[in-house]
Amino acid sequence: MDTSTPAVYICPMHADVRQTRAGRCPTCGMNLVPEGARFKFLRHMLGSPLHIAIMAGIMIVVMAAAMMMMR
Repeated sequence: MDTSTPAVYICPMHADVRQTRAGRCPTCGMNLVPEGARFKFLRHMLGSPLHIAIMAGIMIVVMAAAMMMMR
């Protein structure tokens, strides 16, 4: 690991908030996350066709339930 480059922490909601240490966003108060970790879970989920199918199925079920409740 290269220790000459300090870690950068960003706010998940405000990409313009960048700090060299962990803490809270001064704008919204959310915890800052290491840069690059923002979409790690999404990249993981999109890496497998099974995960994509499960996400699509869940979205269809949620949308169908929402449409049924609107009647």
